[in-house]
Amino acid sequence: MGKGEVMVGFGVSMETSCASLLRELEDIWKEMGESEEDRDLMLLELERECLQVYRRKVEEATKLRAQLHQSLAIKEAEVAALMASLGEHNLQLQVEKKLESLKNRLALVTPLLEDLRVKKEERAKQFADVLLQIKKLQMEIAGYGNENNAMTIFLNMEEHEHDLSLRKLNDCQAQLQALQKEKSDRLHKVLKYVSDVHSLCDVLGLDFRKIVDAVHPSLHESGSGQSTNINDSILDGLTQVILKLNEEKQVRLQKLQEIVESLLKLWNLMDSSEQERKPFEKLTCILGSLDQDITLTGVLSSTTIEQAEAQVERLTKLKASRMKEIISKRRFELEDICREAHIEPDMSTSLEKCNALIESGLVDSCELVANIEAQILRVKEEVLTRKEVMDKVNKWLAACDEENWLDEYNQNENRFMAGRGAHLNLKRAEKARVIISKLPAMVNNLITKTFIWEDEHNMLFLYDRVRLVSILEEYKLSRLKKEQQKKQQRDQKKLQSLLLTEKELIYGSKPSPRKSPSFNRTSGFMTPVVRRNSGSGTPELLTPRSYSGPMRRFSATPFNYVALSKEDTSSSSASHSGSELGFAFHAQLQI
Repeated sequence: MGKGEVMVGFGVSMETSCASLLRELEDIWKEMGESEEDRDLMLLELERECLQVYRRKVEEATKLRAQLHQSLAIKEAEVAALMASLGEHNLQLQVEKKLESLKNRLALVTPLLEDLRVKKEERAKQFADVLLQIKKLQMEIAGYGNENNAMTIFLNMEEHEHDLSLRKLNDCQAQLQALQKEKSDRLHKVLKYVSDVHSLCDVLGLDFRKIVDAVHPSLHESGSGQSTNINDSILDGLTQVILKLNEEKQVRLQKLQEIVESLLKLWNLMDSSEQERKPFEKLTCILGSLDQDITLTGVLSSTTIEQAEAQVERLTKLKASRMKEIISKRRFELEDICREAHIEPDMSTSLEKCNALIESGLVDSCELVANIEAQILRVKEEVLTRKEVMDKVNKWLAACDEENWLDEYNQNENRFMAGRGAHLNLKRAEKARVIISKLPAMVNNLITKTFIWEDEHNMLFLYDRVRLVSILEEYKLSRLKKEQQKKQQRDQKKLQSLLLTEKELIYGSKPSPRKSPSFNRTSGFMTPVVRRNSGSGTPELLTPRSYSGPMRRFSATPFNYVALSKEDTSSSSASHSGSELGFAFHAQLQI
């Protein structure tokens, strides 16, 4: 049965009850003898009382409806405000779609309102937490303390109370992340600056604690529970400190580099020992280094610079008493290099002249040393330019040695006799013949190279004060004469053989050959006979090493090839004539 049917049935039963009661009341009044007028009055009174009861009920219902409307309006307004604050716009559409009676609407709005209130409270806590972190970070970055944080957060919450949406919360969280990143960057920068200050203080030998205390005392404190200061004033203070320390480092580095350069010059000048150099050896690393590469502890400290200055001053005083010895060493070094390279040293810095200048006081001894060292450098550079030619000269000299040895070996009549080392001499002789066969080409190539060198350097190539080309041309001429002499000797030998053959045919057996008195047979090798020019006390051989001695230096005096050829010719002719006379005398004895 529906609600309308219940109300209809209730109305019918109510009408039946009222009618029966009215009839019963009329019966009572009739029995009592009430007049019609009294009956009408009492009925009218009864209707008025019923109307008052209905009116009272209607008024109560009207008030209750108004209260429901008001309560619903308040709750809907609060729901709307909460949804607007939280950014929940879709919930309002769901409420509007289900409009029914006031109580049903209240029943729908009330739980929604409670949920929104809980959600707002949670959202407000999230905002408060984010805003608190934001404020703390802002204060750390700005360099303020934590006073009045609660009041500041409360004021900020009032500003954000009307907008607690997720969009606003995301914006605050993004702001928080940006501040956190800024804090991380600043903290990293502060730590890097502190590390740089520590490194600079370590290199410069300064008190790190005293330096950073001038910026902020907390910068050198660790484990104190205090957060590192990251505000702009700290960063600016550290930046200024680093700039000042770098400037000081640059000044000290330049000063110490000058001191070390002077120290190295004095060490090299005075040939200081390793033990004397060792205390300052670490300072040599700063030469040619940039300031950012200098990280050695205390290398730029005031104490180190003072010690280096004192060492330079001490060596400078010591240098004055040892300059003659130093100049002598440098001059001997120059002469040794020139001697090895067969170059004539510059005589402007000879020991006699240098000593005379030092004693006269006209020239500073350091200038003399510098001049000699400059000459050494020039000679070394010239040696490098002469290297290719000198290598070929050494090969040519070695080939000349082999040629001389082979000549002596060929003159030894016992060279083919079995003995100790005979096979080694045979091997060497074969190699020597191969080398000697290349001598003409070697000399021509050397002359060509020498001419090229002279054209490139616009100067003569001197070898022990003699032009190398002249020496080589003289060698070629002497070699040509030597070949001619050998050819003459071979022709004479053939002629002697023919004469001997004819004599054998005429007189009989062949006489035994004479032993040559020119060689010593005690050791199995021939010793060459050294011929001397008349009026000269030095032997003259057919090689360009006649006056070299142990250093194999060329002679500045040209060879006397005319005297040598005459001497060889006269000795050869004498030898041949003597042998012919001997043969004739032997033949006469037989007859």
